Amino acid sequence: MEYVKITENLTMSRIIQGFWRLTDWNWDTETLAEFMRGCIARGVTTFDTAEIYGNTVCETEMGKVFEKYPEIREKIQLVTKTGIKKIAGMPYGDGKVVKIAKHYDTRYETIKQACRDSIERLHCGYIDLYLIHREDPLLDPHAAAKALLELKAEGLVKEIGVSNFDPFKFNALNNCTGGQLVANQIEFNPTCYEHINSGMLDLLLEKQIHPMIWSPLAGGKIFTSDEEPYAKVRAVLEEIAERHNTSPETILYAWILYHPVGMLPLVGSNKLHRLDNAIAALDVKLEHWEWYEIYLATGEKRMR
Repeated sequence: MEYVKITENLTMSRIIQGFWRLTDWNWDTETLAEFMRGCIARGVTTFDTAEIYGNTVCETEMGKVFEKYPEIREKIQLVTKTGIKKIAGMPYGDGKVVKIAKHYDTRYETIKQACRDSIERLHCGYIDLYLIHREDPLLDPHAAAKALLELKAEGLVKEIGVSNFDPFKFNALNNCTGGQLVANQIEFNPTCYEHINSGMLDLLLEKQIHPMIWSPLAGGKIFTSDEEPYAKVRAVLEEIAERHNTSPETILYAWILYHPVGMLPLVGSNKLHRLDNAIAALDVKLEHWEWYEIYLATGEKRMR
């Protein structure tokens, strides 16, 4: 396993295990603990979750493991996020009830309380990396920065960052924190070039910040969908995988790892052999031109 020194206080594994779909796995605490141990045994020590995953249930289920087996918590770096809220059965005037009210909330007091609530659910003592989950159109970067910096000062979080931010909102919040953002968790795969197009990757390169990558397999569609963009990418991956005597999935992870920004991809599967496919990418040496074969596969990008 490779490890990336994010700051003096935080080092993360190059491959990250995500727990977004944990509530779909229908695991008990012992099964989840064994899976976590399997990740750690492979050197994957960074775990990612969020308060909105399962509407706080994912954090709660992970917390049951950390409460029962604190030694597991001690061996990992824990990433969680705040900012997306879902309220069920909310009273609203004249006795009416809104069934589900989904919204963003990045106000000062909300961030402070959300962090404390996540720590309580996770039984983790502190959070290694705390992220603002989405671009909130009502985000006040001064107020959010004040909350995040206070959480650091209080020892509740080691480092702070964001998720799914564009360059403008990233710079606004980063400037208000005095340049203390250390992460932007973004979507990136051969069918999603939003953050190349926006210049986000260029900004992160300039600031030497390593992005965490969610949906590296496009939610699995690159290997399951017959829609044209995914099928085109899959065909190219299969051809390159044959040259390297490895799996197409491993080649895709190798493609993500190749970028000079130093991406940290998240694996969302609950199958350890899928995690092994990602880890194997660390040993694949893509040719420079092979990266462009995949980059151009959908036809969205063209060489000038």
